[in-house]
Amino acid sequence: MTTVVAAGIGFAVFDKAVALSVDGKTSSVHVLGETVSDVLAHENIKIGPHDVVAPSPSSPISDGEKIAVRYGRLLTVTVDGKTRKYWTTATTVSSALAELGIRADAARLSVSRSMPLGRNGLSLTVSTPKDVTVSADGATRTARTTGATVRDALAELHVTVGSLDRVQPGLDTPLTADGARITVARVTEKTVTLTEPVAFATDKRTDASMTQGQTRTVTAGKPGAQVVTYKQTWVDGKLTTKVLQSRKVTQQPVTRVLVVGTKAPDAGAIPSSGGLNWAALAKCESGGNPRSVDSSGTYYGLYQFSISTWQAVGGSGKPSDASAAEQTQRAQILYNRSGRGQWPVCGKYL
Repeated sequence: MTTVVAAGIGFAVFDKAVALSVDGKTSSVHVLGETVSDVLAHENIKIGPHDVVAPSPSSPISDGEKIAVRYGRLLTVTVDGKTRKYWTTATTVSSALAELGIRADAARLSVSRSMPLGRNGLSLTVSTPKDVTVSADGATRTARTTGATVRDALAELHVTVGSLDRVQPGLDTPLTADGARITVARVTEKTVTLTEPVAFATDKRTDASMTQGQTRTVTAGKPGAQVVTYKQTWVDGKLTTKVLQSRKVTQQPVTRVLVVGTKAPDAGAIPSSGGLNWAALAKCESGGNPRSVDSSGTYYGLYQFSISTWQAVGGSGKPSDASAAEQTQRAQILYNRSGRGQWPVCGKYL
């Protein structure tokens, strides 16, 4: 009996009741041990480098001891596009932010502030208030937003974006500082059907009996008609692109048949063409002298070409150095383009 009593007294000495709090949840634990580490081992609690134990694991314990264990959590926080990692023993998002000194009172968080912070940690985004300038629908305004991205800011400011609309910068661009400028271009697409002309071709045929520079129309050309469908893109009310979708010719064009003379004229002769009296025009302009140059040195040849006009109808060098036939040919080209008004005084003689 003495042995049994002594053993009971010894058990009572080593058995201790402690209050163990793990992440704020407290339980009563009976343990045979002398240090905090013995209690943790009894409860299979493993301590990592970021966990906190109070008192320390090597501290002795007594009956009624209070032991607190707080596990470390990895918190990944992105504030206005800048990401940092923190270790914390806080058990909620709000307490973690307060513990880490991250001010987010007026900011937008990607999770609820009251959300529990589990041992696996958490990643969250914090977007602080910023001023942005938004241009859309012909108006520009500056407003304050806590949106993390351009998309969030537009939604917060009640600016709708259609599937075709163009947003600069892009919708997923992070807002990291004050002063961002956001532009929304309204885009619409239309399908239109139009009737358009079809240009006629020219079939040139040679005639050795006609002098070079002479032409004769056998068949007049006539444009055709076609129905075309375009896909149009309009940006903020302005047509920017037009893409052909389909084309259907409803009336074929009539090809112009033109006979062109190939006979070489005499070097000094002034050929006639199309019923026009080129010799009379040349006589009025230059006295019929293909080498004529006016007193100012500006106008040359039979028809008193300027150098720029001569080049515009395909001539090279000086008009007065060309043959009478070539001068007449170039004059006819000029006439076909602009009429006899090119010779305001002498054009009546044509």
